[in-house]
Amino acid sequence: MSGLKVAITGLGMAVPERRVTNFDLAQTVDTSDEWITERTGIKERRVAGEGETTASLAIEAGQAAIKDAGIDPADIGLCIVATCTSEQPIPPTSAFVQEGLGLRCGAFDVDAACSGFVYALVAGASMVASGAIGPVLVIGAETLTRVVDPLDRSTVILFGDGAGAVVLTPSEEAGLLAWDLGCDGSLTGLLGVPAGGSRLPSSPETLANGDNWLKMDGREVFRRAVRVIVDSARLTLDRAGLTADDIALFVPHQANVRIIDSAAGKLGLPPERTFVNIDRYGNTSAASVPIALAEAAEAGRLRPGDHVLLSGFGAGMSWASAIVRWDR
Repeated sequence: MSGLKVAITGLGMAVPERRVTNFDLAQTVDTSDEWITERTGIKERRVAGEGETTASLAIEAGQAAIKDAGIDPADIGLCIVATCTSEQPIPPTSAFVQEGLGLRCGAFDVDAACSGFVYALVAGASMVASGAIGPVLVIGAETLTRVVDPLDRSTVILFGDGAGAVVLTPSEEAGLLAWDLGCDGSLTGLLGVPAGGSRLPSSPETLANGDNWLKMDGREVFRRAVRVIVDSARLTLDRAGLTADDIALFVPHQANVRIIDSAAGKLGLPPERTFVNIDRYGNTSAASVPIALAEAAEAGRLRPGDHVLLSGFGAGMSWASAIVRWDR
């Protein structure tokens, strides 16, 4: 790959004010802070409150990214929202976000679950690099706590809500060096919400059976996640003509600290070059990579010229990796 001539010129994030700690969850399900921390690395997660939705969080993150880029909302040429917890089934969440931000451009959603932001980043970068569209706003936003059974300790401990956003603009040098997007549709049963779509419409029976809640085969997801992250990252490194030694920071999807540690170890990326914030936010699906990227930049972990490896994986089973040359 020759890369795409784009740059990330704006970053933003938004999370709900409400914090739910492991100690809070221990009051309602059979679990403990020690048990959750040891198995996931999570200490607390943010939970959307009254009036907070996927779109409202996306709007807040988008506003921050546009301001950070130093441009006007009217300059945005396209808005892409990555989410698997839509504002409502119809219309797409991006329509609400476009209106909330005062944009006058095209807008569409990408649903690749926890890989969604990287998918949307590649799509947006491709359009910017083509020269056909001005700055593109890419947002990952989720309210997963709205689809998790509050009494299922295998899932309620994992997920949180939030949004992260970037603004992509044309650049004289390649900023998106390489990427890998993949999916194994034979594994759709490992993670998902069975009811609520055309395959199994919501009904009194699906509600009674709990089919409208998120279901997950945690053990199998863990086993496959490590492998797909490593394989996808290695392929992306090869396409960029780089090695792990060239990566200044690894920003993975924040699903489970044991998955992150295992994958980083196999890739030869030490802890000091791996960004982790799952302890404070839990798994925010498509929002986790852009939230982590925004926090890494705020913390001074990224410098001009750095190679940043982004990685996502999730329901589908989908996966996505991308290498960005930082240019801020």
